[in-house]
Amino acid sequence: MQNNTSESQQKQVEWHEQWALFQDEERFLFEEWIAPVTIQDFRGKDVLECGCGGGQHTALLAPLVSSITAVDLNTTDIARARNAGFTNVRFVEADIASLDLNQQFDVVLCIGVIHHTDNPDRSFTNIYEHCKPGGKVIVWTYSAEGNLLVRWIVEPIRKLLLSKVPRSLLVELSRVVTALMYPVVYSIYMLPFCSFLPYYDYFRNFRRLTFERNLLNVFDKLNAPQTKFTTLSKCHEWFNPNRFELDTIVINRYAGVSYSLSGRKRVSGGTSQGEQDE
Repeated sequence: MQNNTSESQQKQVEWHEQWALFQDEERFLFEEWIAPVTIQDFRGKDVLECGCGGGQHTALLAPLVSSITAVDLNTTDIARARNAGFTNVRFVEADIASLDLNQQFDVVLCIGVIHHTDNPDRSFTNIYEHCKPGGKVIVWTYSAEGNLLVRWIVEPIRKLLLSKVPRSLLVELSRVVTALMYPVVYSIYMLPFCSFLPYYDYFRNFRRLTFERNLLNVFDKLNAPQTKFTTLSKCHEWFNPNRFELDTIVINRYAGVSYSLSGRKRVSGGTSQGEQDE
């Protein structure tokens, strides 16, 4: 494993501002994003968390794991404060694409982060290389499929109009947008014959969440400095039988707008880079 610091991603203050403003306490979302892996599967393991954000998932896992190394380029101070009571957590400020810990882990997870990196392919290769043979890699990522409105309407508006807006103003804008969504989500999107509508499955989750958690979702879409949506073909490229045991590879669509991915790294016969089976 080599740390190519010259190619490291630059810090993005937007993420520090986001996790200083918001908390995420929804355990059920994390459980569904990592399925069929369960939280209990982490018990006694040495875990690498690639992109820990505000440390919310770190806090879920720390009571179970032997150790957890939580990596983030922008928010380790926030995550460290949130997890101050745990002695088995180490925080590393680094780019997950060029990180070199000179160590491999039983479980490597990357939840909601890889699509925000400069080079998702390089990030995935490095995630994979930090996993022990026979260990588990878990990724949750935004999908290109099912996200046309966000990709071609929200993203251009964000880049053109919102990238320089003060975060305090962006929070209030997100609050208005979130409130305006409620009448539609609780009327038209509850009709069974409207299942053809975009984001129909996603809005089922919307109804399970608090207003503040939905606000975080909206703010995240308007705040993220970059998003590179993951295609289904890219999922198959990352999680292919050259890297992972075939019967352990999981590529699941989640809520119509994301992919939950996991697999057990091959003990022998696999290669670390450049494998493409399509």
